[in-house]
Amino acid sequence: MEFDANRPIYLQIADVICDRVLRGELKAEDRIPSVREYGAEIGVNPNTVARTYDILTDRGVLYNKRGIGYFVCEDAAENIVKEEREKFLNEELPNFIKKARLLDISLDEINKVYKNS
Repeated sequence: MEFDANRPIYLQIADVICDRVLRGELKAEDRIPSVREYGAEIGVNPNTVARTYDILTDRGVLYNKRGIGYFVCEDAAENIVKEEREKFLNEELPNFIKKARLLDISLDEINKVYKNS
């Protein structure tokens, strides 16, 4: 796995796991690799993976069965979509709109591109 030096690795790993959930590669109740297994697999310190798993647990994507491991939550995909949607609407879309206005791009032009993609 290649990492972007401008963003914390634990967040990049979280994004990869969330993407796998949204694509259906990881389904509800699937067991994911242990912290040590996943760290070895992707070449990062297990503490980094532990931080990722903690973040995803807080976000309702994973849960821990003590002594057994981490599993994908039943409503993981819904939680991810809800959080990412809010982030997009509150952070990314305003920047997009500002840039479109600066470049004098109309809603019709945006809609045309949207429909063709």
